[in-house]
Amino acid sequence: MTAAAAPDSTTLGLRSRAEHLAAPLPPLLAEAEQLARTVLMGEHGRRRAGAGSNFWQYRAAQPHDTARAIDWRRSGRADQTFVQEKEWQIAQSVALWVDDGAAMRFASTVKLAPKGDRARLVALALAVLLTRGGERVGLADARLPPRRGAGQLTRLAALLSQDAEGDHGVPQARDLAPRSRAVLVSDFLGPVEPVEAMLTEAADRGVQGALLQVLDPAEEAFPYDGRTIFESMTGALRHETLKAGDLRDRYLERLAQRRDRLAGLARLTGWQFSTHRTDTSAAAALLWLYAALERR
Repeated sequence: MTAAAAPDSTTLGLRSRAEHLAAPLPPLLAEAEQLARTVLMGEHGRRRAGAGSNFWQYRAAQPHDTARAIDWRRSGRADQTFVQEKEWQIAQSVALWVDDGAAMRFASTVKLAPKGDRARLVALALAVLLTRGGERVGLADARLPPRRGAGQLTRLAALLSQDAEGDHGVPQARDLAPRSRAVLVSDFLGPVEPVEAMLTEAADRGVQGALLQVLDPAEEAFPYDGRTIFESMTGALRHETLKAGDLRDRYLERLAQRRDRLAGLARLTGWQFSTHRTDTSAAAALLWLYAALERR
């Protein structure tokens, strides 16, 4: 009888890392499923004209409309002819990007979720809703192209649970399919130039979507006073001051300027922009994102 060989240190290390990575997945996915259930789901449609079977609205007939397209019953009740438009129901590809930078790990108190946790939860809950509606959902990079199915949600949860080493993540548009949809979730407190470049390239491809800025309430109120040490989550940046209160007005002004710039970029490229605080309902952010994808 031969005894089984003991696992070597490499195997144990790999197993430990795998278990550590997998540990947050069931709670994250379960919480996202629960959050998604707070949104009342009717039959899914994109609320614009196109190929589909459900009536959406009547419109006045145009010269290019054929006689078969005319709704003669509706037209008989008026002095002009009308055409029925159907609700657009073709599945779309929706790509998600959630900032995985270290800055997203910030929480001002232990009672609040880190920004990254809230961002992942809302993004994954949105993926649950879209998947139930028949959409293809994935990441805005080559790691996970948009697909349908419950298995895609598990893979999405796994990848969203990974953290990067830098302070701020950088979104890219090169892997976005033309005329698809995209959602970016971040604090957007890092360099704004990569976001501007990504939105510009996305717009050139006909990609539209939504930006959701997730902030801790302390980042909006700047409640600091007296001697304070400000340090980035990676420790790369550090600033000490004896009069933190003197920085409040300047900080709030720059935060407002950043929001105005993001909102302007969104308007210019046909995207939607909103902000969300981690001390408010995650359902509100989810509802806004879901509604933003319905807009053109």
